[in-house]
Amino acid sequence: MLKGKNAVITGSTSGIGLGVAEALAARGVNVMLNGFGDTAEIKALCARIASEHGVTASYDGADMSKPAEIAAMMANAVKTLGTVDILVNNAGIQFVSPIEEFPPEKWDAIIAINLVALFHTIRHAVPGMKQRKWGRIINIASAHALVASPFKSAYVAAKHGVAGLTKTVALETATFGVTVNAICPGYVRTPLVEKQIPDTAKARGITEEQVIRDVLLAAQPTKEFVTVGQVAALACFLAGDDAASITGTLVSVDGGWSAQ
Repeated sequence: MLKGKNAVITGSTSGIGLGVAEALAARGVNVMLNGFGDTAEIKALCARIASEHGVTASYDGADMSKPAEIAAMMANAVKTLGTVDILVNNAGIQFVSPIEEFPPEKWDAIIAINLVALFHTIRHAVPGMKQRKWGRIINIASAHALVASPFKSAYVAAKHGVAGLTKTVALETATFGVTVNAICPGYVRTPLVEKQIPDTAKARGITEEQVIRDVLLAAQPTKEFVTVGQVAALACFLAGDDAASITGTLVSVDGGWSAQ
């Protein structure tokens, strides 16, 4: 069903993005990875994915905070893969601080990468999708697209923006065979979450163990982290034809967090 399609996945050299890229490749999708990391290691990663799944796996190191680099990456994807049939917007950064101490430059960076970058990738992907009458845009949002937490003003604002952008583009593309949805995971133990544990501990004046137990997993009634595999499986479903009537939707994968 997806075999032979082509996907760009931002922020995919680790964590959720890599999990989604691997899952799509396992279904025969050619993938372009994006993100930061050691170039040699990323080339080896692409070679492994290509070999294991019999697909094309390439890499573009575009900085998602720079519109010109995003434009070049999307053009490179078309040149390398032929089309961009599936776009997964996953790249994201985080910073935790009380609002009165929140550095403006951190606010700007989070909004740029977690929200503005999606505008740029989507606007480059949509024309080809509309022309071919088929496309899938999957935005990896967060439970924070639906609910708020203290000390994360920029992240929560950006993810709420992703929710609105998702719905708007879904309406604009609804008659062209293009679906646009957002996955809203709860806490997944990715490098991004690992990095915010000590920051949250400092902001709240508690231990890192208390952050995991009393802050992160306290929000999730299951008391378990969401897994990368669970998010990746949902992304693959949304990319398939069985999900053709699902668009403009925010899908929670949060252990019951947003049900409270």
